[in-house]
Amino acid sequence: MFVRTSTRRNRDGTRVSYLQLAHNEWDPAAKTARTKVLYSFGRADQLDRAAIERLITALTRVVGVEVVPAGPDRARVVGVAGLEFVESRPLGGAWLLDRLWHQLGIDTLLRRLAAGTRRDPVVERVLFALVANRALAPSSKLAATSWVAHDVHVPGLEAVSDDACYRAMDWLIAVEERLARGVFDQVANLLNLEVDLIFFDTTSTYFETEDPDEPVWRDDHGRTVEPDSDSADAADDGEPPAGASGQAGFRSRGKSKDSRDDLPQVVVGMAVTRDGIPVRVWCWPGNTSDSPLIRQVRDELRDWTLGKVIWVADRGFTSAANRRHLSAGGDGYILGEKMRSGSAEASAAMARQGRYQDVTTNLRVKEVKISEHERFVVCHNPDAATRDAKVRANLVERLEAMIAGSDKLSPTRRAELRGVISTKPGLNRFLRVTGGGLLRVDAAKVAADAKLDGKYLLRTSDPHLSTEDIALGYKQLLEVERGWRDMKQVLDLRPVYHRLEDRIRAHVLLCWLALLLARIVETRAGSADQATTWPRARDQLQRLHVGTFTGPAGLFRQTTPPSPEARRLHTALALPLPARILHLDPEQPATR
Repeated sequence: MFVRTSTRRNRDGTRVSYLQLAHNEWDPAAKTARTKVLYSFGRADQLDRAAIERLITALTRVVGVEVVPAGPDRARVVGVAGLEFVESRPLGGAWLLDRLWHQLGIDTLLRRLAAGTRRDPVVERVLFALVANRALAPSSKLAATSWVAHDVHVPGLEAVSDDACYRAMDWLIAVEERLARGVFDQVANLLNLEVDLIFFDTTSTYFETEDPDEPVWRDDHGRTVEPDSDSADAADDGEPPAGASGQAGFRSRGKSKDSRDDLPQVVVGMAVTRDGIPVRVWCWPGNTSDSPLIRQVRDELRDWTLGKVIWVADRGFTSAANRRHLSAGGDGYILGEKMRSGSAEASAAMARQGRYQDVTTNLRVKEVKISEHERFVVCHNPDAATRDAKVRANLVERLEAMIAGSDKLSPTRRAELRGVISTKPGLNRFLRVTGGGLLRVDAAKVAADAKLDGKYLLRTSDPHLSTEDIALGYKQLLEVERGWRDMKQVLDLRPVYHRLEDRIRAHVLLCWLALLLARIVETRAGSADQATTWPRARDQLQRLHVGTFTGPAGLFRQTTPPSPEARRLHTALALPLPARILHLDPEQPATR
């Protein structure tokens, strides 16, 4: 039984609403439910509210129940069942991520990997909860257990212990290879990925501890190597076990991309498609150099791809060994080259004449002939050129201020000033020391540097790509940089609340899965005239709540109406919205 509103049009064309008490009856002939009006209250704008309240009071007195009071006490839902409203939690974000998790088949994949082992099937729900926590409210694993129990409604999981979280993370590392391959296959099928370009880059994340980890034997891929029984004695004598290439602690000092060389760190790598979908992440010890890493990544993804792949990477990966490795087997590469490195290729490219062609508003390109085996493209960004000129002018101004009056200093004091400037690379490259030991701004170097403003050099092994595609392909490397920014600022990759190597690796994997789901939401829910970002979508989704009602007769949960934006997101992703009555169990008492 329910109260409904019906609308009719008067003779003058105006619409009038009427309130009716009705209920649904089953029509066996038509095999459908039909609405039967039991009583009409008349026009909605002419209701006698006092009469209706007296009727409600009389009816509730007959059935022996309490009248629902007005004001704050309306939180109590009173009827025959005696249900009481007890709490409300955000549902929308966890619901959409869970539906997408199922759509990608990650739940099925994890349960299949856990089948035949002693692993509790609930491990899949625990891992999803940890991924959802990274995407919705990043916190430590201990705080995530409280978040699940009190601050969010995770479908299929009422509560989780911190021990269960750590066991799930340990198992995640054990199945990392199979999980990563399975996720890639599912994403490629769902999004119809044409994996012709794969972008790769690395970053680092530091730890707030002064002591790096103790060095252990590792293989070429940075994994620990445990000595077998035959080589254990040799390892005790300091000889490397079979398969080891060197010793390093996982959290160790190296070249920090966060300008924190004083703290231990780890190196993290990520491969991204041209659409910004992160297909996999890797972790290495913090003192690992960038250059050889792309060879490992290419080997591990060799069997994943759908056809020929062109690898796109920045200037740190442009060694001759990397180029040979990336071009093997018919693949190709687009690599950045340092224009200010003074290399033979950079000098030759700058010496070649040619006309630039406009690609976009802020990008001009020209191809120059340097080699018979590779193609080189000089790119020029006018906006970047303006920024470079301003930066150089500031550096020259600072250098002039530092050396002003230095001619009057003693040779010893002037040498000390020279030493101070040598520690500042930006200033030191424009400094000239005369034969008499005087400090001057090198006008020739300033003029030569000005010729490189806004320019960068690309090299590729592909003979068929157009000059425009080479430049635009490299420009999409910004997708990886955006991934690092979101992983650090939106998903809170750091701080890492772990010290064990496998737990750190598992933490990075959870961040990757969260970034994967967020990117798919952005990619599929965005449009040409309306870009979708995960933080904005998350804010809209988290306004969809689920309320819990309980009492002697049991428990039920009801969702709030979704906003138009939440509806749009679910429609764009082909995902169902949560039911109005999410859960109904007359026999289950409240446990929250």
